Amino acid sequence: MANTGNHVESAVVPSLTQAQTNAMHELLRIAPVIDDLGRLFRDAGQQLYLVGGSVRDALLGTLGDDLDFTTSATPEQTHEILDRFTPTTWDVGRDFGTIGALKKAGGHDWKIEITTFRADIYRSHSRKPEVAFGDSIDGDLVRRDFTVNAMAVDVATRAFVDPYGGLGDLADGVLRTPAAPELSFSDDPLRMMRAARFASRLGFVVAPEVVKAMTDMAGRIEIVSAERIQAELSGLLLTDSPRTGLDLLVRTGLADHILPELPALQLEVDEHAHHKDVYQHTLTVVEQAIALEKARGHEPDLVNRLAALLHDIGKPATRRFEGPKVTFHHHDIVGAKLAAKRLKALSYPTQVVKSVAKLTELHLRFHGYSDGGWSDAAVRRYVRDAGDELEHLHILTRADCTTRNRQRATKLRRAYEELEWRIDELASQEEIAALRPHLNGTEIMEILGIGPGRVVGEAYAFLLEHRTEHGPVAHDEAVELLRAWWAERGDA
Repeated sequence: MANTGNHVESAVVPSLTQAQTNAMHELLRIAPVIDDLGRLFRDAGQQLYLVGGSVRDALLGTLGDDLDFTTSATPEQTHEILDRFTPTTWDVGRDFGTIGALKKAGGHDWKIEITTFRADIYRSHSRKPEVAFGDSIDGDLVRRDFTVNAMAVDVATRAFVDPYGGLGDLADGVLRTPAAPELSFSDDPLRMMRAARFASRLGFVVAPEVVKAMTDMAGRIEIVSAERIQAELSGLLLTDSPRTGLDLLVRTGLADHILPELPALQLEVDEHAHHKDVYQHTLTVVEQAIALEKARGHEPDLVNRLAALLHDIGKPATRRFEGPKVTFHHHDIVGAKLAAKRLKALSYPTQVVKSVAKLTELHLRFHGYSDGGWSDAAVRRYVRDAGDELEHLHILTRADCTTRNRQRATKLRRAYEELEWRIDELASQEEIAALRPHLNGTEIMEILGIGPGRVVGEAYAFLLEHRTEHGPVAHDEAVELLRAWWAERGDA
């Protein structure tokens, strides 16, 4: 199972015997780190446990170089101990009881986070958890999100601690909460979204009582900050199989509160005015975009996946019935505005918002090409308008073909292959990937004898449009074009 940022490939559920073998192998691998660290904590009279995701991944045989621990020591005591272990420590998580460190050993850079036994909860109207330190490993584990993340290994004795049956749930591929799900989700409502992410990431089934609690308590997610919701949504989208988690968010009603545009795609299909199921189509587009990402040699890409998820969200607002047909005129334009509004509300970075909005607006542009072929000027304009998002647009447009009609699917695929070929051909001749006008702003001002201002921008736009329509020209010809444009304006 490969790690790439927030991305983790789906796990293969092990048997208990295999899980135990995996754990032994992984613990031996990290022994050079945990032996020394455990000795320091033991000498200080403190308990130290490998915990949570690190234990889960060890059991799955996929433990990386990031190690999570919990301890009886206070953050101040932990920091003091870590200073004797490595010169590289940080305390940005001190308010939540976490001290971090980097240790170079055995050819690895081990990233270590150690958190004091915790017992934090949400109050009914708070957007942030109240941190309270606990006094036992069992009390720490019961506050964790799922039983598969509520296991620990005593670093000093290698004793396995599993008071809530996480090992059995791991072997069964089931997500349950250590405490009653209603209590767990009341304490931290974000755990409901985390259930969706882990269902996709691990390929596990969410226990029925957990699904029921998510459904009953969906509205409580609104007390969680937009930033934390955004992080969970992104983590879900960056898994290999986000469809499972996304559908769980919709089925439980959580999506109504965090991403209402997604369940809104479940349009009622009129028996006389047929159109494809937009919601299921969208989930398929997300899957196909991920497959294309891999096929084209890319790492998991958040912009690509958000664009696939949101590209059709303008359809509910633009649906019209025209006799036996259903139309969605201008859903690309409407959808771009809706996507930008939703992503801003979720506190996504400005560039992510702009990129996804642009891709949503452009996702239908290709279909004119598939119906009859484009001039070189039209191909240049396609590249120019896509700008830095051209590769994302290639993936989104290809992924957007979900027709079951093999003949039509083949026609669309071949048409887009031809378009990409023509883009490559023109790029080799004209460098259209970095399309610029014949003259830059400084040259325009020198030739026309004017200073900075609106007119320079208008001249630049004229030359760029000419370059798009007719291709490159020699410098002297560009100067004459500019002067002719200037003379026609009568501004000289």
